[in-house]
Amino acid sequence: MSQSSSSATVAAPAPADSAPVPALARAPRLPPVWLAQLLIVVLLFAAWEFAVRQGAVSAFLFGSPSGTAQAAWNLIVSGELWVHANYTLWASAAGFVVGTVIGTIPGLALWYSPYGAKVVEPFLVAINSVPKIAFAPLVILWFGTGVISKVALSVSLTAIVALLAAFQAAKDADPDIQRMLVSLGATKRQIFTKVVVPSATPYIISTFRINIGFALVGTVVGEFISSKYGLGHVIFVASSLYDLNTVWVGIFSLMALGFVLYAGVDVAEKRLLRWKDQTYATNFKL
Repeated sequence: MSQSSSSATVAAPAPADSAPVPALARAPRLPPVWLAQLLIVVLLFAAWEFAVRQGAVSAFLFGSPSGTAQAAWNLIVSGELWVHANYTLWASAAGFVVGTVIGTIPGLALWYSPYGAKVVEPFLVAINSVPKIAFAPLVILWFGTGVISKVALSVSLTAIVALLAAFQAAKDADPDIQRMLVSLGATKRQIFTKVVVPSATPYIISTFRINIGFALVGTVVGEFISSKYGLGHVIFVASSLYDLNTVWVGIFSLMALGFVLYAGVDVAEKRLLRWKDQTYATNFKL
């Protein structure tokens, strides 16, 4: 009896399911995003400089990173780069803000009158189809060669884009919610403020990012045509003298201004769309 009971107490083999599972292979650790971006830039400039030094690329036609750095340093030391960059930055920012405001408000307002929207829509499409750069000589004649003409050119490019984007976003506001609010007795103004504007805001802010480029284009074109200041003026004069290194300084400076304006749009987006995060947190709060 003791023998059988002892044999009965022998542990049974563990089931196959309880066998230890091998640890999953860890995903390779990637470097930080900023480090990868910096590495790409360094490699591009290193390849460019190497090609110039080896004679594979003409420094006269393409410039060189070392020559561009020297030209940038000369402009920084003399203070010219700050003067020209500030001129372009403020003209572009003013054109961006004014054009976005005077385009967005009428675009949203067209929602109030479907009949009026149908009347003006072909005219808006016709104006949008014309390259705004064609208006540059007229704008220079009307507003002179000062900063006002640069702002006006930026406004001409940004306003129509903002208007069409706001108009389309307002038209696409959820019709089911609007009908529900009408059945509950909501006024047209309440529907506009509670449904149309909030639903259109993300699309309008997306248009901000597009308009940054248009604002810079309008300012730089105005500086090309007639100006004593601005990065467009720097690029135009340097290209006429075949000074490609200074041309690259102007181009890279415009890129930097674009990043500054994009940062401003990001701040505006976080402030204007804060309600989305709050609504999400409220609706899905456990």
